[in-house]
Amino acid sequence: MTNDGCSNCDRQKELFAAFADGNDHECTCAKKDYGKEKCSLCRHLVETIFYTVKTCAKHELTLQPQTETTIFSIIRANILRKFGGMSQMLSQRVRNLEQSITLAITARAKEMKSSGEHVVIMASGEPDFDTPMHIKEAAVAAINAGFTKYTATSGIPELKELIAEKLRRENSYPCATSQVIVTTGGKQALFNVFQAILDPGDEVIVIAPYWVSYLEQIKLAGGEPVLLRTNAGLFTPNEFEELITPKTRAVIVNNPSNPSGAIIPEDLCRIIAELAVKHNFYIISDDVYEKFVYDGNKAVSFASFGEEISRQLIIVNAFSKTYSMTGWRIGYCAGPVEIIKAMGLIQDHQSSNVCSISQKAAVAALQGSQVCVEEMISEFDRRRVYMTERLSAIKGIVCPRPQGAFYVFPDVSYLYNEEISDSMTFAKKLLEEEKVAVIPGVGFGYDTHLRLTYSTGMEDIKEGLERFDNFVKRHFA
Repeated sequence: MTNDGCSNCDRQKELFAAFADGNDHECTCAKKDYGKEKCSLCRHLVETIFYTVKTCAKHELTLQPQTETTIFSIIRANILRKFGGMSQMLSQRVRNLEQSITLAITARAKEMKSSGEHVVIMASGEPDFDTPMHIKEAAVAAINAGFTKYTATSGIPELKELIAEKLRRENSYPCATSQVIVTTGGKQALFNVFQAILDPGDEVIVIAPYWVSYLEQIKLAGGEPVLLRTNAGLFTPNEFEELITPKTRAVIVNNPSNPSGAIIPEDLCRIIAELAVKHNFYIISDDVYEKFVYDGNKAVSFASFGEEISRQLIIVNAFSKTYSMTGWRIGYCAGPVEIIKAMGLIQDHQSSNVCSISQKAAVAALQGSQVCVEEMISEFDRRRVYMTERLSAIKGIVCPRPQGAFYVFPDVSYLYNEEISDSMTFAKKLLEEEKVAVIPGVGFGYDTHLRLTYSTGMEDIKEGLERFDNFVKRHFA
């Protein structure tokens, strides 16, 4: 098969012989240990090498010297294209990503509903209230005025000043417009924060239960999430400090919490702030639910602990929940100037500015009356009380009343049996059998729980919980 004197062919022959002889080792294709001719994947590898040798032997092409690594990578790519499908050609970081459970289940529920099924959706984190009229009118006015062009990546000056003013007034954060960037929702703000501050191997402490996207965003930035498990949102200072290492770059605090609605007390927040200063790491404060607090509770601002911690504080917020603007996709981040500049550079090459019309709508949201926000929170409070009382009345359900946000996070593990022994199975069967959509707690780090939202209408809540009760009685009697 080879042409005497051709070193390239001789090397190819050696490779062929090594891979074709599959009798002296066990083939496991998943581990890329090729060799067995009985295996179609390995057989194709052998055929690929054979073809390379044969064509060179016939001198139908002139092969340039290649390293063994290059040859193997070309062969592997050919194999993956033939046997693995296009998904195998995706990057490793994408293949390592977990799907957002909340988005997947909500999409499935909406699909069922659109096909005519009577589905009660208590899954999505989206207020059922319409965007307030004065905000919509501002958007229409912006369109009619022709405000439909690019803006600066970091946002229009008018909006950035209003955000800075809000942070100074409500959050005790000494903020200038140079410390503000407007983003496509709070999600992009968080994503770009992690991209800006993390190097491979850097650690971020994540308080569990956690919002589903935190871990994936940290991993996409090359970081390592370090989980702090809590008891109803509470933990001891020692439990927190034990997780701090020289690699700790940040802690992310969602207060009130999605999914539990728990609020971290002021004394614990103060200790986190002190440890951040002591060990020189950032506090990323996810404040998207800051307005949704009940029973006289308050989510304390880390900036209220003094100027020193403010220099290590990064605040993320959005208009999505507070003003029922989920579809407008607008949020913001405030922090140290160098962080905001870095985020702006990332956003320059990523998405540029947020929709100009959404920015004008956000201006109206901050400038206008806040009565609309108060009315929504009052209604959510009424639903919160009903939902927790109704769930607590179901035998085997443990459902503490949340202090904030618009979710309940009941523990259903006392019901588990051989048929239903995890939150994913529970949620899937509930959707299939009773047409009720909830989110399994495994997506938030707690497979013992489910997340239900009361940001849907009261009639749907009543109907959904009645079906939920029937499901429990049928499967866990």
